[in-house]
Amino acid sequence: MNVAVLLLLGLGFLEAEGRCFFNRTQEYCVCYHLSQETVSSIIQCLAASVVEFQGGELERYVAFPISDLDPSSIETLGSLLIRKIIFRDLLVPEILLARVLKFFSYTQVRELVFESCIFKGRGNWEEMANKDLPILSLRFHNVTSALLTGRQQDFSSLSSWLGTLQELSVTGSHVTSLPCGIGRVFRALLFLDLAQNSLGDESLASAFCSGAFPQLQVLSLQGNNLTSYHRVCESVRLLPELQHLDLSQNKLTADPSSSCQWPVALQIFNLSATGLDEVLTPLPPSLEVLDMSCNHLRAVDISLSSLKKLFLSQNMLRAVPSVRNFPMLDTLHLDNNSIAELPWDEVKHLWDVAAAGNPYNCSCSGAGGLQALAATGHLGQGWPQDYTCQSPPGYRGRLVKDVPVSVLRCNSAAVIAPVCVALALLGVAGA
Repeated sequence: MNVAVLLLLGLGFLEAEGRCFFNRTQEYCVCYHLSQETVSSIIQCLAASVVEFQGGELERYVAFPISDLDPSSIETLGSLLIRKIIFRDLLVPEILLARVLKFFSYTQVRELVFESCIFKGRGNWEEMANKDLPILSLRFHNVTSALLTGRQQDFSSLSSWLGTLQELSVTGSHVTSLPCGIGRVFRALLFLDLAQNSLGDESLASAFCSGAFPQLQVLSLQGNNLTSYHRVCESVRLLPELQHLDLSQNKLTADPSSSCQWPVALQIFNLSATGLDEVLTPLPPSLEVLDMSCNHLRAVDISLSSLKKLFLSQNMLRAVPSVRNFPMLDTLHLDNNSIAELPWDEVKHLWDVAAAGNPYNCSCSGAGGLQALAATGHLGQGWPQDYTCQSPPGYRGRLVKDVPVSVLRCNSAAVIAPVCVALALLGVAGA
């Protein structure tokens, strides 16, 4: 059991006094600043599926002797229920991490998370050569470490494990580059999140070189330093399985003289908050979901035959894009634009329409169309409180739902004409 406790202590921990707290309902255990005096409290974590270690510094344990495990210790580690371990606010000597990570091969841990940690120095990863680990998801957020450049040998020693990893997140960690050789190690990776880093157009090209991330399906580049729409396209075109690409929160511009072929599998594309004042082209031809919300678009004049969901909230649109250009569309979000009226005939077949916060013209057709759409149950969140009239003056500030749209008020001709006909027939009959 001592070896199991050593592993759970984050490879040897910690100097300040603390203890562990187990939430049985959530199967979540948190340990704060464990010391040798309070280490016994970790026993209660053995029934948890998630264990989190907060606070501490591991340098004092760099010289701690770590020997191979005996059969009983291996059996103990294999019987633990823990599936996810989180290390938060720690100073981690990489040499210590390299010496102990191999012991995870005896556990059932599937996810390893490092948040707000500082990795110090360089580890010797040769002992990990040809070793497999059960960990399928590896996440780093707000971490500091040595540069990745020049570390191909380290990744090569870890290739047996990294070649089976399915999810990798390195977010908010000031990453400026990702060498080509590293991407080739991740042969089975399906999900890669590099959001909120400092990747630029130049570094992106080397990161996704030929042979890198061959199985990648989901890629997030949100909030980096990307500027060229076409350079991004050129960089990711070698990802044959890419289905979902997030470029949100980058400031993108297009070069009208350039063209590019997006991966043919790409179906979900996020261009929200990218500073667009026009739709950039070319768009991936097989898109099913397109998010261009939070931009400066005044018009959207595109045609995508396979598109199912279109998000255009928080733009400057004065009119609804022609739904006829998207024959497969079922979802359209238009909140907080400058749209005065929804074209009822075009949007009535959609299953999810959101259009709150627009300055509506509450004429009979304008108010009637919205009320009819709400009656179908397909008008999204915000109805009725966020649908108000801007015009005519008599209805300004009034909720659209309260505007009277009776046949007598809105189409008097439809009522008067039959009455006139009836009176005429009565006159003929009387004669």
